[in-house]
Amino acid sequence: MRIGIINIEPGIFNTAYMQIAVYHTMLGDTIGWWSPLTDRLFDKVYCSSLFDFTDKSDVPEHAITGGTGFNILSRLPADIEKCRLDYSIYPKCERSFVWFSRGCIRNCPWCIVQEKEGKIRSVDTKNLNPKGKYIVVQDNNFFANPRWHWAIKQLQDWGQPVDFQGVDVRLLDREKSKSLLSLRLHKQIKIAWDDPTDEETRDAIYRLQHFRLIPKYKIMCYVLIGFNSTERQDLYRVTLLRYWGIDPFVMPQDKRRRMHGIRERMTR
Repeated sequence: MRIGIINIEPGIFNTAYMQIAVYHTMLGDTIGWWSPLTDRLFDKVYCSSLFDFTDKSDVPEHAITGGTGFNILSRLPADIEKCRLDYSIYPKCERSFVWFSRGCIRNCPWCIVQEKEGKIRSVDTKNLNPKGKYIVVQDNNFFANPRWHWAIKQLQDWGQPVDFQGVDVRLLDREKSKSLLSLRLHKQIKIAWDDPTDEETRDAIYRLQHFRLIPKYKIMCYVLIGFNSTERQDLYRVTLLRYWGIDPFVMPQDKRRRMHGIRERMTR
């Protein structure tokens, strides 16, 4: 069979496509990138999307669709989910994508992770990119994983720079902070302060910088704006983070709606 995959989010290396490619290659199928002009060349077409705001007007009706951009409850078939990753479909990809856990201990109202993946659980890691120069840790809540000590050891053994997509600052203590600093970091460690009324997070960020658990220049903090918060509350968080010497990164809840210039004022 000829299998087509639709690249409607070209800025993303889609790991679902990597697993689909491995699965169909094992079946003896050929894999190619779909376009409206080549639709008739394929016997089966897949379309995966991470974002609900991505334009899907060109996706044909007969495509097999999935991902949070279509349905947050969608899942890859079990036979595909257990497959390794075929990084060769993205020749320019120089990173490896790794999960040590799925799910989360939190159930934040602005987040779909627990609805999609359930509560925290450890998972087996998949293969690294043979051309990879660094590792992206995709865990939603890395230190909530009961096997986080093993995960740190595995990252140390791999020896590549590591990019953590998110670390729950409320869980950080001296031991966990020291374990992060034992790794070669590819970028800043990312934390988040999404709820302006969340004093636990505010106090945890204060402890992090006050006791110098991690150097300030190695920390970046996501700031969710426009979700049950006023402009004054949003500006307060950004201003306080800057005062503490931590880089804020403003994230509007609705990326399709203008924020009346607030993001521009916050990031100046």
